[in-house]
Amino acid sequence: MLVKIETGAELSAPEREFVECLRRLPSTGLALIDLQVGAERGKRQVDAVVWTPRGVTVLEARGFRRRQSGILEIGTVGPWTISSQPVDLDQPDGVSVSDQLENAVHEVKTALERSLQDPGHLCGAVVLVPFRGAVVRPARTTLRPGLDVVVANTTDTTEFRIYLENFAAAPRTWTADRVHAAASALTRSSGSDICPTRDELLAAGFDAAAPKPVPIPARPAPPRERKPEASGRQTATAWVVFTAAVLGMLVVLGVIVRAVLTDRPDVEPTATTTSVATATPHSRATVPSLPPNDRMVPRARVECWPFQADC
Repeated sequence: MLVKIETGAELSAPEREFVECLRRLPSTGLALIDLQVGAERGKRQVDAVVWTPRGVTVLEARGFRRRQSGILEIGTVGPWTISSQPVDLDQPDGVSVSDQLENAVHEVKTALERSLQDPGHLCGAVVLVPFRGAVVRPARTTLRPGLDVVVANTTDTTEFRIYLENFAAAPRTWTADRVHAAASALTRSSGSDICPTRDELLAAGFDAAAPKPVPIPARPAPPRERKPEASGRQTATAWVVFTAAVLGMLVVLGVIVRAVLTDRPDVEPTATTTSVATATPHSRATVPSLPPNDRMVPRARVECWPFQADC
């Protein structure tokens, strides 16, 4: 990694250890050390601003006042602890290192935006530099999204290297020209002369131009299942069944039509009429005499129905 240190910077022992960690990393990147940002509200020292091909991160390095080893626990409220003991960091008492990191990220982002540079999503991390031989685990934890705590020294740089290579999941959009423009904007605002040249950035591994995005291959259509072809026997059987069904429907329809045509309402039987039998000349029966009035009036015909009594 290409490391540039501000002229006249006075680095403490943990900061020199931190710079040595950066120089030993085989990753592509640029680190500006002890940079002064925030010209309008008073310049503020930022321990490191690091560019990689995928993004920018702001680092605050902190050493320990005494040897501490154990399990690191970080909470949003309360002091940080190592194996239930407060972390004894080399910094003024009563000052929150997480607040210092947030302020540094904000200052760098503001300075880049005022110079019309797009920093994208700016990340940050507190780099804890323990005494050599001291083991602090976990070697990486998260304060909040975009802000992490990483443990590193020259004898154990694995987690620190992994963080710098993977802190941003963006594509390789930071080319040599873009990094040179952003670094020039920061160093120019602080009056520094540590901005690297374009050739130095190319030699450090930055791309001369942004790689073209790899086209996403079209998803192949799922194969269509071929329907089995019907054999000649199956086709003939299907036609026979269809013909039989049609004939059956025609027969049923004919029966229904015939029943409708032949069906008639029942006719009421007409009443049978009986008349009084007259005596034939050959009859020997005598006709009883009737009164004069009865002889003149003919008897009314009586209608009799079948099986009618008294008729």
